[in-house]
Amino acid sequence: MSKHPEKPSVHYSVPEWCDNNNRLSTTAQIEQHLSNVIRQESRSLRNDTNCKTTWDESNTSSRLSDRIWEVTRWKELIVSCAHKVDEEMEALTLSKTRTEETLAATAVPLEVSLESLTLREGRPGRELVNDPVEEQLKQEVHVIENVQKALQQHIDEAFAQLCILQKIRQQLTADLQNKMDTLDIDVSCLALKITSTQISLKPNPTRIPAGTCTPQEWVKFSQLNLARAHEAMRMSQKMRDDMSLSRVNLNNELKKQQSATEFALRKRNHQEQQASSQLQWQLKNTENEITEMENDIFRLDADLQAKMAPMKLAHTRLENRTFRPGMDLCRDLAQRSLVDEVNQLQATIATLKKKLAEAQHSLQRLKLHHHQLLQDLARKRDALALEQRCINIRSRLIPILYGDDTPVPLVQLTSSSGRSTQHLKAQ
Repeated sequence: MSKHPEKPSVHYSVPEWCDNNNRLSTTAQIEQHLSNVIRQESRSLRNDTNCKTTWDESNTSSRLSDRIWEVTRWKELIVSCAHKVDEEMEALTLSKTRTEETLAATAVPLEVSLESLTLREGRPGRELVNDPVEEQLKQEVHVIENVQKALQQHIDEAFAQLCILQKIRQQLTADLQNKMDTLDIDVSCLALKITSTQISLKPNPTRIPAGTCTPQEWVKFSQLNLARAHEAMRMSQKMRDDMSLSRVNLNNELKKQQSATEFALRKRNHQEQQASSQLQWQLKNTENEITEMENDIFRLDADLQAKMAPMKLAHTRLENRTFRPGMDLCRDLAQRSLVDEVNQLQATIATLKKKLAEAQHSLQRLKLHHHQLLQDLARKRDALALEQRCINIRSRLIPILYGDDTPVPLVQLTSSSGRSTQHLKAQ
């Protein structure tokens, strides 16, 4: 029988087999040891990173809380300063209003004094004397004009200061709005947790945004705003004190001239009555002349309209005669008469139109002068009524001074961002 072929194979000895087993066992122990070391290091790393992450998040939250407290403190300072600026603006506006009322109240005494001087300048001949009354009237005009200049200067300065306060108020409002927006952002950031649904990964979150400033610059900016506001309020308070003192002093100066103008007012009253009577007489004559002129204009216009029918007749005759045939189309005496008639009518119409235009222009001037007479007469009547009151109640013509503590309606102040005083108080 034939033998089956045997597959060739490598046979190992028993020592080799034992060596292989020992090597595998040793390698397993080494790998187990290394794995155990890695597992221990991994557990330690996990514990360390978890603690570090928790600490960093807690530290960041604490810093956010501190930052919120700091921003809130500055916000309260700005709100308080903004309220003071609003109060100072209201006080300065009130003082400016009182000064404007005082300035407006000087118009009547100045008008009385100037009209009195004007009437006394109209005295004829030797009546035009430079007596003590005229000297007192000129002195009163001089005092009132100086008072008006001083008051107007105070008003202009107060307006300029109000513009400065308003600009500062807008800066405070902008700074306050930024801090309120910052608080909203930081408070929302503080409220976020690792379980919040709003969190996500962002591209390049550690970038430094354009316009970023340092904490020192941030503090300095708000400090500068507050310093400007306090300086502006200090200047405004000084200005209000100066305005109040100036009004009192100017009022005292005006009162010194009160007794010296009584006789001048009586003199002016008498002269103004004479001027009023003269104006009434001239007004009556002017009205009569206007009536006569209107009648003449009506007659001139009627005559002018009446000339149109003869003109049409002559034009029609001339036009119809142009259709004469042949040699009958000649310039006979009738043709020449018609041409002369048309020329004469045209000259007559032109003369009437010219005279009508002159009459209408004269009428317009009469009416304009009549209107001026009415205005002047009205002023004279007003002056007479005022002077009669001045004789009995002269003190009422002295500028009325208002105290800064008198309540007046105030318009609610609103900043450029639309946040009013009530909005600030509600924060």
